[in-house]
Amino acid sequence: MKGPRVSKKRAARLSAEAVEFDREFVIDSFSEASRRDGALFEKARRKPGRPKEGRGAHVISISVERDLLKRSDDLAKSLGITRARLVARGLKAVLAAEGRL
Repeated sequence: MKGPRVSKKRAARLSAEAVEFDREFVIDSFSEASRRDGALFEKARRKPGRPKEGRGAHVISISVERDLLKRSDDLAKSLGITRARLVARGLKAVLAAEGRL
């Protein structure tokens, strides 16, 4: 399979730019990242995490009957929401029905 077509002028420029990386120990020519660059790298490297709602989230572990979980997951998918959001909506509905919201 052939690669993308590149003009002769562009190929020459790319070849000239790549020369510095053809020599041995090219890493020795790099300096340590600045504080700002290091912070930007760490920010980009981190996973996005859960979005905060209200005062944040608390992870819990619960047991749910398999068929109920399957039906709940199907509903969440059809609504375009996550399982956690569906459970939160259900909890809010129960709290509202009990007058405790």
